[in-house]
Amino acid sequence: MKFSLEWLKAFLDTDASAPEIAAKLNAIGLEVEGLEDPADRLQGFRVAEVLTAKPHPDADKLQVLTVDTGEGDPLQVVCGAPNARAGVKGVLGLPGAVVPANGMQLRKSAIRGVESNGMMCSVRELELGDEHDGIIELPADAPVGTAFADYHGASPVFDVAITPNRPDCMGVEGIARDLAAAGMGTFKPWRADHVEGSFPCPVEIRTDDPAGCPAFYGRVIRGVKNGASPDWMQARLIAAGQRPISALVDFTNYLSLGFGRPAHVYDLAKLTGAVVARRAKNGETVAALNEKTYTLDDTMTVIADDAGVHDIGGIMGGEHSGVTPETTDVLLEIAYFDPERIGATGRKLGIASDARTRFERGVDPAFLDAGLDVLTNLILRFCGGEPSEVVRAGSPPAEPQVVSYDPGLARKLGGVEIPDAEQRATLERLDFAVSGDWQVTVPLRRHDVEGPADLVEEVVRIHGLDKVPSAPLPRVDGVARPTATPEQARERKVRRAAAARGLSEAVTWSFLPPADADHFADGNGGLWVLDNPISEDMKAMRPSLIPGLLAAARRNADRGADSIRLFEVGRRYLRGTGGTSDERATVGVLLAGERTPRGWASGKARSFDAYDAKAEALALLEAAGAPVGNLQVFGEAGPQFHPGQSGTLRLGPKTVLARFGALHPSTLKAFDVAGPAMAAEVYLDAIPAKKNAGFARPAYDPPALQAVRRDFAFLVDAGLAAADLVRAVRGADKAQIVEARVFDDFRGAGVPEGKKSLAIEVTFQPGEKTYTDADIKALSDKVVAAATRLGGELRG
Repeated sequence: MKFSLEWLKAFLDTDASAPEIAAKLNAIGLEVEGLEDPADRLQGFRVAEVLTAKPHPDADKLQVLTVDTGEGDPLQVVCGAPNARAGVKGVLGLPGAVVPANGMQLRKSAIRGVESNGMMCSVRELELGDEHDGIIELPADAPVGTAFADYHGASPVFDVAITPNRPDCMGVEGIARDLAAAGMGTFKPWRADHVEGSFPCPVEIRTDDPAGCPAFYGRVIRGVKNGASPDWMQARLIAAGQRPISALVDFTNYLSLGFGRPAHVYDLAKLTGAVVARRAKNGETVAALNEKTYTLDDTMTVIADDAGVHDIGGIMGGEHSGVTPETTDVLLEIAYFDPERIGATGRKLGIASDARTRFERGVDPAFLDAGLDVLTNLILRFCGGEPSEVVRAGSPPAEPQVVSYDPGLARKLGGVEIPDAEQRATLERLDFAVSGDWQVTVPLRRHDVEGPADLVEEVVRIHGLDKVPSAPLPRVDGVARPTATPEQARERKVRRAAAARGLSEAVTWSFLPPADADHFADGNGGLWVLDNPISEDMKAMRPSLIPGLLAAARRNADRGADSIRLFEVGRRYLRGTGGTSDERATVGVLLAGERTPRGWASGKARSFDAYDAKAEALALLEAAGAPVGNLQVFGEAGPQFHPGQSGTLRLGPKTVLARFGALHPSTLKAFDVAGPAMAAEVYLDAIPAKKNAGFARPAYDPPALQAVRRDFAFLVDAGLAAADLVRAVRGADKAQIVEARVFDDFRGAGVPEGKKSLAIEVTFQPGEKTYTDADIKALSDKVVAAATRLGGELRG
């Protein structure tokens, strides 16, 4: 919520500066998100007088002005405004000033060959309104040479975040009341005198929906003239971010922002018959002020006449009954709507408005007559007219809540010692009535106060949240310090391992556009789709981490990144049996761009390939504690991957621990990523837990005897996977064969067609005694026998 210091001082008599007020607002729990001084944007603009105005020698629509700035010789300024003339006083922007409306910095320049030393400004250019047909015309007594910020009285503007539990502070008056209670000045509530009507109200006003609209008040004012609202009001509304429209509309906005009380003004000529608060009929429609048409149902409260619906009650008015400059007779309406009904209707229709924000949080039910008096006073004062008698249909909640309070709770719950007398004074300054036995009567506007703890909050925040000492919670004896679960510890290890390998961590959304999520669904029981998403582009829960990484890679590539190495540790969301939620811990990796840059030694740059993705998957699996030595490589990485450049890492044929490889060109096209790109996905939830895993590492116990290495070359079928041969060799004697690796794959001269020669280095590790030649031969025979079972033949 935005408001100016000048507007605040209409309700608060204070000499405090804007920074002091901002600090106090933060201290009492009203967070100041911004403090802007418009005077800073008006630096370099000053009051000036046009001395002479002559036609431009080379442009019909331009004039050459001589302008008195109050300092030194007059300046020559070229101006195209039709109202620029000798004797007028306006606002001159000097060279170096920045125009608020467009950020243009003024400088001395030549316009059609004539030197110009600044610019005479319009209202729109200084963001003081929408008028732009000519330059600003100031009164004849405006002091020439004065800084325009000082003359205009530019006031600092606060931007305060009002939490949902403080609807009483959704008006400037409520914020002033809190500041006065905190000692920042004297509260000055303003209430207009009641004006008796001079004739009966010609319109029947009633409420046929007392549950949704318990109270509906109104009166007619005839003979009004709807012009512009006064300058002081327009300045306050502009500071609050509102665009002045007309006096009648501005008065209702002023009531809403100043007092937190929405109201509405109808053009009486556009109404037919009685004006009624009632339930909508299923299928009724209304064209709202936001130029959208809404279809209603019988759970919603509307304001209607005999012709149909005019308002969505408490949320938004209709465009066809609004006031115009030609309006002469008006109906004023101020009502109290049920907050729950307003919230449900707003959510169902998807409408967010200032009125809804206030009504669904709860406005002051006691302010109906006072609000109508304020609105009547403003209209009669600035638009003229004759008021009718007030019609009051229904009645608002009027029974205040009484809470029994113990002053000792301030120390017990709030952690701060506050004298009883100070607590009583604080509550009374906030308009609570406190009896001698601490029975506290809550103002009707304070819907958030329901019990003693809420009163503690009031007392402590006015005392100053910054004065509450910080104290650690006592640790209960026998309660162990928190430790990470095995799953958390595993994720931390994986995260450190990925970072150590040069990957950058990404944190992407868990929600995806349905089309992106469906691309990676793989038939896992369908997608989880949200009923009430943040937006349509964040509607489906991700079944894979790769889509988010692809989006991150695209953003990086668009910004010129040559080498993209990303990883993410997170959850993917699958539908379990029976539609249950299934969240699975996963690591995603994406590699794109250059693996190594071009150079004089390496030549052209080398891109990532499927083996790079496989290496990352294996490294992360090892960090996670997976039995990497027992993994098998299979195909079927999924339709998102290139079928000839991808695979899966499995424990046995069914347990998939990871998938890796080059992403399919159709996947890259769907996500608008320039290929090639490699990806890997490690399924942490599939890694088997270690039995009897303890916190301590096993003792380092290196072998006492030196290992023996032997090389073998086998002729095998060309289609045999090298990993299968390595696995068979290692299984020949698991106790003594500790390593086997392929170091050569040869196909060519001397190798029969359809065959290949795989050379393997095998490491034998003796235990308690050194190997003899017979021991080594026996182990070698086991290696050959294992290869023979796969169709291999030892090469001579």
